[in-house]
Amino acid sequence: MNAAAIAVDHVWKFYGDYPALRDVTFDVQPGNCIALLGRNGAGKTTLLRTIAGLSRAAKGQVKVLGEDVRNETTRRKVGVLGHAIGIYDELSAMENLRLFARLYGVSNVDSAAMKWLDRVGLERVANGLVREFSRGMRQRLAVARAFLHDPEILLLDEPFTALDDKAIAVLQTVLRNALGEGRTVVMSTHQLREALELATQVVLSNRGRLAFHGDRTREMLEDPGWLYRNYGEA
Repeated sequence: MNAAAIAVDHVWKFYGDYPALRDVTFDVQPGNCIALLGRNGAGKTTLLRTIAGLSRAAKGQVKVLGEDVRNETTRRKVGVLGHAIGIYDELSAMENLRLFARLYGVSNVDSAAMKWLDRVGLERVANGLVREFSRGMRQRLAVARAFLHDPEILLLDEPFTALDDKAIAVLQTVLRNALGEGRTVVMSTHQLREALELATQVVLSNRGRLAFHGDRTREMLEDPGWLYRNYGEA
């Protein structure tokens, strides 16, 4: 039996005495798209950072593709888009992607950079300085950076933030293509409708605890507030 793409096993995480994650356990099988939902302070970002290996669990363990994500070879199979966009203002879009392509060990740097600039609609400003970009353009460049090395797993924290309708459509297309190629996606978001349209499964966090984990149903898609009413805070 193949290993789960992501296995979260009885994970606790504390900030001081406050438990940001409380005994969280769930698996994600390869090729699934998980909508990670919850109100502010529910622990979504902490959980994503722990899965990404950017934060260490106080108790429990996380495995990605059957291995510790903190291993360098495993980390290169993961793409992360966090709250901090993680691109350099004083470089051009092309220079940013060239830099990250080299860090990821991508074989054909220029080809990979241009492919992703094209996919996110930034090919015409490839040589433009990022500091002159709008917030939406910067977010699209960050999406390109996260996908640049063809990761098997994508961890996205509020990926639809600051995107206009056209950019949201571009991101949804990129994510659908990734899922069609068998990649695994976990995205934390408050944009319920956009997330649920893509999701195969839903994880709802409530004050650091897992309140719900299961398949995304037609009922959720037709009424995005249904999950919160039935499993959210009283």
